[in-house]
Amino acid sequence: MAATNRKLYIKADRSIELTKQEVTLGDVLSMECTDPTIVTRLKTERLLKMPEQGQNRFVFSILKVIEQIHRVYPGLDIENLGETEFIVTYEKQKTPGKAVHFLKTVGVVMITFLGSAFSIMAFNNDVDVGKMFGQVYEQLTGVPSSGFTLLEVCYSIGLIIGILVFFNHFAGKRFSVDPTPMEVEMRLYENDIQTTLVQNYERKKKEIDVK
Repeated sequence: MAATNRKLYIKADRSIELTKQEVTLGDVLSMECTDPTIVTRLKTERLLKMPEQGQNRFVFSILKVIEQIHRVYPGLDIENLGETEFIVTYEKQKTPGKAVHFLKTVGVVMITFLGSAFSIMAFNNDVDVGKMFGQVYEQLTGVPSSGFTLLEVCYSIGLIIGILVFFNHFAGKRFSVDPTPMEVEMRLYENDIQTTLVQNYERKKKEIDVK
């Protein structure tokens, strides 16, 4: 099909997760063209059929996508505005019960709480905060510390406030529009994983590319 004097802009994300086996160009690309019929036609063009068993993740070169588009529109001018390689992962749709979600939530909360509590206690014991507070209290008041004074109370309250401010998140609400430190670390981790996957597929010559 001819498509002279037309330009197609395409954009693919770094990682795409799908719950269906038939992968079309519309599933992996955002497309824009002055001729809307071209975009409508290309969105239904099949790129890959995921196997039922075995490998469920593929790495594509954008050149393979451009080749597929040129099979339909040989004269089409294409400009890529997104990634040069992208990952397509097939995930079978699963709907775990509410009990499973509840147990997972309880497990994550317990691990986070116990881990944080252990870290705080280990730090306090390492630097001997209790002894330091006792010495400060005795110097200021002239009375030996009982171990539960205004210093310990203020320290505990300040610790809670500091954690909430640092993580910028409490009870599903944010204190500001900035991402939390955990979200930043998770995005960095995801980027590292995606980069490693692409490089591994390239080295093993498993990337779906033009020949």
